[in-house]
Amino acid sequence: MPLVPMKQVLDEAAKAGYGVGAYNVNNMEQIQGIMRAASETKSPVIIQASRGALKYTNMVYIKHLAAAAAEDNPGIPIVLHLDHGNGLESCKQAIALGFTSVMMDGSLKEDAKTPTTFEENVAVTKSVVEYAHKFGVTVEGELGTLGGIEDGVGSGIVKLTDPDDAVRFIELTGVDALALAIGTSHGAYKFKSEPKLALDIVNEVVKRIPSVPLVMHGSSSVPPELIAVINEYGGKLEKTMGVPIPSIQEAIKRGIRKINVDTDGRLAMTGAIRKYLSEHLDAFDPRSYFGEAREAVYQTVKSRMIAFGTAGHAGDYEPMTLEDIKKEYNK
Repeated sequence: MPLVPMKQVLDEAAKAGYGVGAYNVNNMEQIQGIMRAASETKSPVIIQASRGALKYTNMVYIKHLAAAAAEDNPGIPIVLHLDHGNGLESCKQAIALGFTSVMMDGSLKEDAKTPTTFEENVAVTKSVVEYAHKFGVTVEGELGTLGGIEDGVGSGIVKLTDPDDAVRFIELTGVDALALAIGTSHGAYKFKSEPKLALDIVNEVVKRIPSVPLVMHGSSSVPPELIAVINEYGGKLEKTMGVPIPSIQEAIKRGIRKINVDTDGRLAMTGAIRKYLSEHLDAFDPRSYFGEAREAVYQTVKSRMIAFGTAGHAGDYEPMTLEDIKKEYNK
């Protein structure tokens, strides 16, 4: 099965009322762990690569890792998505590599730190939509800004999405999906206490434009048990809280269809490697501890696929190609 457009995956999730996890990848072990979870739970999956990941992997490796995942898992709809594109050129680069979806994060300037105006966001996002749709590629936009910084992305300023602006933004840009700022945060150090998400924003946008799937960034749960493993075996992570699974499930009920998860996978891998090396002082074969890291990613992602309701939906529909979606855009 070829890689599929994110538009179809999210539209199908909206029909059945579940969420689809979007999991960041940087290497083979991560993608293998994610795909094992997707295969066992029969879940459609979104594999994300940030601009940092493309730089780390020298770009072309992500393309071929995703192609290998698709070849090895022919019954699973797989989306290859650019996370936090910072301009038309970075999105063009991803499209040329075969990505089936791109995020244009026009909420920030190209430095990925300075917030933009509404008008600037509309202009750059619209330019990406016009370009990407020529190739059948899905476009996710973002309105509002999240707390925290991850992979060099983030202003550190929280600006919740205004529902009126969200409606105008969708109408002006033609985006296929929209990431909302509802109180989530990037990175591992999200909150000191359980966050109160502004889920009324989701309700309002869904009520007014139900046809556009909504996205939650910064949605790792940062389980205390993952922090505890890292610290038990030599780490020094501070106590922190992520977004609780019940809060994510409530957001899905209200209309969130794509849930970004990155930090949880990083924590799981780091804890597994620290534990293995602490218990095997004579270890020197990377396959041994990277194998443990892969298993940790699998366990973490599998639990998210079940919690988000993604499990069991891989065979619900006949996957479309970019050419199929391109025809829809040209109607």
